[in-house]
Amino acid sequence: MTEAETARDADALPRPAKLSLPTLTAMVVGSMVGAGVFSLPSRFAEETGVAGALIAWSIAGVGMLMLALVFQTLAVRRPDLDAGVYAYAKAGFGEYLGFFSAFGYWASACVGNVTYWVLIMSTVGAVVPALGEGDTVLALVLSSIGLWGFFLLIRRGVKEAAAINRIVTVAKIVPILVFIVLALFYFKADVFAENFAGADYAGSLFSQVRGTMLATVFVFLGVEGASVYSRHAKRREDVGRATILGFLSVFAVFASVTIVSYGIMPMSEIAELRQPSMAGVLEHAVGTWGKVFVSVGLIVSVLGAYLAWALMAAEVLFVAAKDDDMPRFLRRATPADVPVPALLMSSLLSQVVLIVTLFSEDAFNFALDLTSSLSLIPYLLAAAFAAKIAWPRRPPAATAGPRRGRTGELAVGVLATVYTAFLLFAAGLKFVLVSFILYAPATVLFVMARREQNRRLFSPREVVIFIISVAGAVMGLVALAAGWIHL
Repeated sequence: MTEAETARDADALPRPAKLSLPTLTAMVVGSMVGAGVFSLPSRFAEETGVAGALIAWSIAGVGMLMLALVFQTLAVRRPDLDAGVYAYAKAGFGEYLGFFSAFGYWASACVGNVTYWVLIMSTVGAVVPALGEGDTVLALVLSSIGLWGFFLLIRRGVKEAAAINRIVTVAKIVPILVFIVLALFYFKADVFAENFAGADYAGSLFSQVRGTMLATVFVFLGVEGASVYSRHAKRREDVGRATILGFLSVFAVFASVTIVSYGIMPMSEIAELRQPSMAGVLEHAVGTWGKVFVSVGLIVSVLGAYLAWALMAAEVLFVAAKDDDMPRFLRRATPADVPVPALLMSSLLSQVVLIVTLFSEDAFNFALDLTSSLSLIPYLLAAAFAAKIAWPRRPPAATAGPRRGRTGELAVGVLATVYTAFLLFAAGLKFVLVSFILYAPATVLFVMARREQNRRLFSPREVVIFIISVAGAVMGLVALAAGWIHL
């Protein structure tokens, strides 16, 4: 592409809509508070008791706080980088790994959107048996209608969708807070004490904590929401502030929902509840109206989170295309600042995954864990980049901002890197291999972008990365075919 063509493309792009600190914070909270929080009681009770839950939340809280601080730091140190996770990986480790980060983050958002529809259908399925637990043909049809309905809504414009998200964020926090208050009112100390050490089926304390880690990743997905939408911020410093404000708010809510549930029912009974398990816990405490109340709150919450994630998924593809790391057709946007081709691709992938859930043994938990696993490599690369630019031997000209405080930033980057590496270990081989099945064929998009620019397809280092990704995908397919792992 010539400089004249690049300038012409830039002039043709619409001016980004500018978002305030409250709106950016609402994007972070709206991204995180979705399906996950309503599934926490049974997800934790399946794996651990109170002691393990406290340890798991402590690890997750510190680890995710480090990631939040990473995005806050990078927003200030590298204000030239847009779309957060993807841009940081590319700047730190090259175009191909940057592409993988963009694709993985995007795919994670699309798969995560599927969990929302599955959970909505499972919720309504409590009164409409034909919907099952969100994994029937009727549930698929209704979910597909909802998916494309949101596509048409978001196509109207980013400002409109972001404003709706801010309103929905407030509306969905209320039922969760009411649940916590009511659970504390009906809290039984003897039940809580019996649940403290965990049940016999939970195993060692280490295995209990490890078993909950992917659940904590899923509920915290979206902590980077303001960073992803950094090009829309009125003030750059608002990106970091929104990230920290959003994280601290939802961490207190998530941990509270989990812990108070152990004081309502024995953990073995909580583990058997259908999703959304929060509804079952409140029904046990106050009766049927509690289940209805939480179910309505869930639907509002999930629809709001879906809106935020659909926006972020499209934004990542759009910015990657602007940087010539995705095919050019994905850089197109309407005068209302909506990247429609990127939004369409996101909806199409979500539709495909919705169909796959029909063949899954546990549609919701599979989609939830796969979402978490796909996000880990982008998070790991962003954390490693933060450590890299804070390394004291790097020349000052390499980053923006003063050299003060780099020791603290280095510590944050290293801790965030260690935490995300531990999460990959906790995820287990199954989801790492399934992730490679998605990553490897995605290279076709990278090749398309390189050919459009008449560039060499792969550098020697990129060839090695490509071979590793293909080998992982082949191992994953073999494991699925042989029955060693299951969807």
